Amino acid sequence: MQLKNVIESPCGLRFMLDELELQSGFARRWLLDSEMMTSEQEIAASYDVLRHFVDFVGSIEPSYLNTLLFRLQGVKDIRTTIKNLRQQSTLDDIELFEVKHLAILSTEVAKLLKDHNLDNAVAIPPLDKVINILDPDGMKIASFYIYDSYCQQLKDLRIEMRKHPEQQDQLLVEAAEIEEGVRSDLTRQLHAHVEDIEHALIALARVDIGVAKARQAIGQGLCFPAISNDGSSHYRAMFHPQVRVALERGGKKFQPVDIGFANVPTLITGANMGGKTVVLKTLTLCQYLFQFGFGIPSSEASIAIKDDIMFCIGDEQSIEKGLSSFAAEMKNIDAVIKASRKERRLLALIDEPARTTNPTEGTALVQALLKVLAPKRMSLVMTTHYDIEPGAARCLRVRGFDGGSMNYSLVEVEDGEVPHEALNIAQSLGIDPEWITLAREELETSSCEKTE
Repeated sequence: MQLKNVIESPCGLRFMLDELELQSGFARRWLLDSEMMTSEQEIAASYDVLRHFVDFVGSIEPSYLNTLLFRLQGVKDIRTTIKNLRQQSTLDDIELFEVKHLAILSTEVAKLLKDHNLDNAVAIPPLDKVINILDPDGMKIASFYIYDSYCQQLKDLRIEMRKHPEQQDQLLVEAAEIEEGVRSDLTRQLHAHVEDIEHALIALARVDIGVAKARQAIGQGLCFPAISNDGSSHYRAMFHPQVRVALERGGKKFQPVDIGFANVPTLITGANMGGKTVVLKTLTLCQYLFQFGFGIPSSEASIAIKDDIMFCIGDEQSIEKGLSSFAAEMKNIDAVIKASRKERRLLALIDEPARTTNPTEGTALVQALLKVLAPKRMSLVMTTHYDIEPGAARCLRVRGFDGGSMNYSLVEVEDGEVPHEALNIAQSLGIDPEWITLAREELETSSCEKTE
């Protein structure tokens, strides 16, 4: 699964990518094309590299960092040129310029990395021989021209053109033929270095991505996660960066959450507006960030690797497919059930299943879903505001109103009963007091009738 295939997940992955200060369009395309990592070795290696970049960004002089960022802005996507070179199609002047520019740029960046012991984190192949081929006069200028020094015959011909302008048309034709031969020869020489040229381009993208991830990790206070080997995941002081930014703009603070789950269903209950959906979004975001090698929005984290991540949330109405919200939701949850029967490490996060149907049937559907998924060797985190008999599930509840304000922390409870706090939440929002008062009276009346 490539990053570009999940970028629009409603968990907030797009926000994290938009906040990533990449310097080149090629680095962004390379990152979006990257595959989700599913091996411990690959993930561990990616975080080792990120640690080096965080140390680098945290210790480097701003002027030095700005120099590196400026260099990285010059990286262009020349994969088509590299493809032509691999096929030994004669490169034109623009393509030869692209190769020369890349060679000079990568050499400069490689020196910057070596000066700060980062050359082991990202190895950039030396392209000195490429520079020598395309810069025979040793000018070290990132421009390209068929220099006189490439061919004595061409040099003599150009002298003749200056001496005898009246013969210029004929001489231009002869010069063009010689120049094309030079290009063909240069292409032949460069072909021997095509692998290093391609690796240098990719390495520059990795440097760009590494620096951007490091700056994001430092700026947002992200952590390096441990890799869990027992199937469980744990987060301390987990937060959602996008929600935190939105709250801070309104003068409020985001309340971090501690949570853990394993291969046993975890049921999160609580009233509407109790923060349950934000928890699921954050867990989904953290899992993706982990398996694409980003810092994790948490003070500490230990995360299990998954082969599949399935996030079912909100209004899934599909006008194109002619599906109602309920029908689309059922289709998505059915896909989770089918995936749970495969021999793969699965993380499923389901937000308020059957929320759009009547409470009696909704409760039955959620109860039955737990029974279906509980025996499976998968990680399931599900939220609901229905009163559920948890069975084999572990139950967490949003703490709720505490001292007159909402407490979004999670506490472990024995059952899936949902606290009745809708009226308290509505009152805290400044909703019309007459409406709230009448609703409380209705509740009291209903309660008395049931008691009788």
